[in-house]
Amino acid sequence: MSRLLLRALALACLVCGLLAPTAAAKDAPPQPAAAAWVLIDARDGERLAAHEPTAQRSIASATKLMTAYLALREKNLDKRVPAPAYEALAAESLLGLEEGERVSYRELIYALILASANDGAVTVAEGVSGSVDAFVRKMNAVASRLGLDDTSYANPIGLDQPGNYSTAADLAELATILLEDDFFRKVADTEAHTVKTDRASRPIVTRDDLLARVPWVTGVKTGFTGDAGNVLVGSGEREGVRLIAVVLGAPSELARDDGVLSLLEYGFSLYRQVEAVKGREPLADPPVDSGGTIELVAKRPVTVSARRDQNVDSLVDAPPELEGPVKRGERLGSVEVTVDGRPAGSSSLVAASAAPAPSLTDRARDQFPTLVLVGGAVLVIGVAIVIVRRSRRTRGSGGVA
Repeated sequence: MSRLLLRALALACLVCGLLAPTAAAKDAPPQPAAAAWVLIDARDGERLAAHEPTAQRSIASATKLMTAYLALREKNLDKRVPAPAYEALAAESLLGLEEGERVSYRELIYALILASANDGAVTVAEGVSGSVDAFVRKMNAVASRLGLDDTSYANPIGLDQPGNYSTAADLAELATILLEDDFFRKVADTEAHTVKTDRASRPIVTRDDLLARVPWVTGVKTGFTGDAGNVLVGSGEREGVRLIAVVLGAPSELARDDGVLSLLEYGFSLYRQVEAVKGREPLADPPVDSGGTIELVAKRPVTVSARRDQNVDSLVDAPPELEGPVKRGERLGSVEVTVDGRPAGSSSLVAASAAPAPSLTDRARDQFPTLVLVGGAVLVIGVAIVIVRRSRRTRGSGGVA
């Protein structure tokens, strides 16, 4: 049985081990005190737990995720735009911008995500589209293009208004897209920031209490209105796995936070670390033209996170044969590890030993079959030419009686 076949069987057994119940894994998902919720793996979009994930509901300031998305699409995030006049209702969250005060999109994104600044959202809207109405039309067009089919926007802020709604599933998808952006990922994971405009510096802090409480929580956005209740779009990252949990319509901030945290903890309990490739593990042994074979070994181990229901595979890319000289430690291939077909890690393959260049005898031995074939072909052609010439002479000397 070949080494690669043995390796495949061993890896299959390891994955099967993941399918067995373990004490660390929770048997059933939690049931947050909320009207709707969802938990997904941001890497593949797999839904790990849910309750009413496609129910259309008011989403409060989670609306600002789309406002931030459109601000991120501006070519120059450092461009400063003027703040319009804004008449706030009682208890609105504000940055405190004065009319005409100029502030960059970069700083406005911090203000949207950390402080949930309503005046910042209107400043983005008018800066991007010239008016709030035009911006809202753009929000809906982009939502449609992103496949957020159960989402509709009526304002860039999240104030309760007919036509402003989304679902837990759509918000999780939008958060997944946003977290692919390096800058947004940094903003979402920030506890405090100082917003600088052309007139002032304003310190702000995040409204997401989980950021300070749990080291692996990485954002994303809170919200509250009378219609929406308490809302939290949360994310967490551990050992290369990013999960997103959305809770809508929680009765309190405590229930909101506990709901998201319990979902994330449950999600991470479903994953195990799989050492798919061991360091210095032999994965191929191609022949060398100077004689013998050389083992190609993994330069480093490859460990991936996988759910118990996922397939972990490895693909070895190595040359079928080697030409000497070969140096010990020389890179001569690679191995890629996949989780359910998705690339999850890789390592170079290096020579475990050295091999010299082939000697003259080796070259002659290797070339002998070719020389024999060529010589045989030349001989056959030569014999054929002789036969043809003799045949012509015979016909030429015959004459007519």
